[in-house]
Amino acid sequence: MDINMLTQFSFYFGAASMLCASIFFFFERGEVAAKWRTSVTVAGLVTFIAFFHYLTMRDSSVWAASAPNFDDLTSLRYVDWLVTVPLQIVEFYLILKVVGKVSSSVFWQLLVASVVMLVGGLLGETVTDFELIGFIIGMVGWAGVVYLIFAGGAAKASADGKNAAVQSAFNSMKLIVLVGWAIYPVGYIIGNLIGDGGSNIQTMNIIYNFADLINKAAFGLVIWAAAKSDS
Repeated sequence: MDINMLTQFSFYFGAASMLCASIFFFFERGEVAAKWRTSVTVAGLVTFIAFFHYLTMRDSSVWAASAPNFDDLTSLRYVDWLVTVPLQIVEFYLILKVVGKVSSSVFWQLLVASVVMLVGGLLGETVTDFELIGFIIGMVGWAGVVYLIFAGGAAKASADGKNAAVQSAFNSMKLIVLVGWAIYPVGYIIGNLIGDGGSNIQTMNIIYNFADLINKAAFGLVIWAAAKSDS
C-alpha cells in the first residue's frame, strides 16, 4: 500500500469511526444521570462534527487527483478543529460543574489557550515562511492548556470536588491532553518543518487523523464511562 492509498484509507477509517462514536454517544445519553447528559451529548457532537468534516475531506476534490490540494485539506481540517476543540473545552468545564461551583473564568482561560494553539498552527500551515513561528505560538497555547488542567484553575476545581467519577474522568482527560494532543506537533514537524515533499505532508495527515481518532473518541469515552459509573 503506497502513501496515497494509506492516506485515503485513514480518512475513510476516520469517518467511519467518528460516525460510530457519534451514534454510540447519542444512544447512551439517555442511559446516564441527568447531570451528565449534556456532557455526553457534547461528546457526540464533537465526533459527529468530525465525521462530517472527514466525509467532506474524503469525498471532496482534495483526493480526486493523484496530487492532492493540500491547501484545501488544511482549510477543512482547521475548520473542524476550530469547532471541535472549543467543544472539548466545554466538556472540561461541564464535568467540573458536576462537582459543584466552578468559576466561569476557568472556562475562558482554557478557551483562550486552545484558540491560541489552533491559530498558531493555522498561521504556520497557511502563511509562507511562518512555519516555525506558528509552531512556537501553537506550542505556547498547548502549554497553557496543560498548565491550567494540571496546576491552574481547572486542576484546583477538580481537587476541591468529592465526586470520584469526576476525579477519574478529569485525570484521564488530563493525560489525553498531555499525551494525545502531543501527537499533533509530531505531525506538524514532519509536514511543515522537515522538508516540503508531498509524502511528508501525507504522513502528517495520517498522523493528524490518528490523533483525531484517539483524542475525540477517547475524550468522549472517558466522559461516558464517568457518567455510567455515577448514574
